[in-house]
Amino acid sequence: MSGPLAGVRILDLTTVVMGPFATQLLADLGAAVIKVEPPEGDNTRHLAPMRHAGMGAMFLHMNRNKRSLVLDLKKTAGREALLELAAVADVLVYNTRPQAMARLHLSYAELKAVNPRIVYVGAFGFDQSGPYAARPAYDDLIQGAVGLPWLMMQSGSDAPRYVPATMCDRIVGQATANAVLAALFHRERTGEGQAVEVPMFETMAQFILGDHLAGRTFVPAMGEAGYARVLARFRAPYATLDGHLCVLIYNDRQWQRFLAAIERSELTTDPRFTTLAARARHIDEICRFVADQMRLRSTAAWEGLLSEIDVPWMRMNSLDGLIDDPHLAHTGFFRRVEHPSEGAMTTMAVPTRFSASQPEALEHAPRFGEHSAQVLREVGYADAEIAQMARDGVTVIGGEGN
Repeated sequence: MSGPLAGVRILDLTTVVMGPFATQLLADLGAAVIKVEPPEGDNTRHLAPMRHAGMGAMFLHMNRNKRSLVLDLKKTAGREALLELAAVADVLVYNTRPQAMARLHLSYAELKAVNPRIVYVGAFGFDQSGPYAARPAYDDLIQGAVGLPWLMMQSGSDAPRYVPATMCDRIVGQATANAVLAALFHRERTGEGQAVEVPMFETMAQFILGDHLAGRTFVPAMGEAGYARVLARFRAPYATLDGHLCVLIYNDRQWQRFLAAIERSELTTDPRFTTLAARARHIDEICRFVADQMRLRSTAAWEGLLSEIDVPWMRMNSLDGLIDDPHLAHTGFFRRVEHPSEGAMTTMAVPTRFSASQPEALEHAPRFGEHSAQVLREVGYADAEIAQMARDGVTVIGGEGN
């Protein structure tokens, strides 16, 4: 693999979304990631749509650039094999609760004993010093815990609802990738490995309250929690004569140009419109005013006018509109690739550009156990030993990589 992380070796014990997304970010940057799967496989292998069993679409988009090794870590031989791999790894990432890792005798202390330089990263529900420490966590639960369904209702939804994306998993996945990089940088400077914990609840609480702590920032409080601008009920894509458009008239000069263009220049001296602070105080009225104006012209007419006066806008895409977006087509964001078992498929490019270490190779998401024998041979296992491990249910040998 090429890329800025070429040569970094990562053991990925994670499943579902948060952990695999984190380790794919690192794999996309060139890290050599071994996906250590249980005998039943990662759950997302089984989420439709799929062409073949065990190769669901979500799995394909979170596990490229990885090799698949099946190990039953509840069996002594499986644990021993993992420790052999850990001895030459730079990073181990897991997303089960720490208590589960302790029951497997794969705690930080036990990993450190075989590799003092290892970076041991756990991404799980809650800070382990709090009363929620042992509780399980999933994206929906953390969305609820940090108030996202409540915020949706406050901003206009008729009932609490979750954001229709695995938002917490992916945000915390990015935080996990950042934590891995920071710990590797620390080790580069000091030679010292360490254990790192990335809790979902606290990470998302920081994310949400960065906007919404608001008046409760101050002691005593200067007002309620909540960022008024993003909670405004009229803050939404604006309806036009024939569709919808996303528009943000933000600074004073943009407002002056907008009001002149719609022949409402008299409002430039209206106290509600004159400054950013004033507009924030009257955000519902401001959004309602813009909504009333947007209904008077077609989407194309607004796109032309707003471009002319340099007011930011974007079309409101559907999922199909996003996939067919001309900008993404021009930048080569989507790529047609041929998967060895799944055939022709669309994948996404690494969006970050590097001037000196651009990642280039994109390897297919692995079939279940595709690289089990290959990886075990690399740490000294003979073919006869690997065959016995397969017969004992410690590993699964599958795919062409072996």
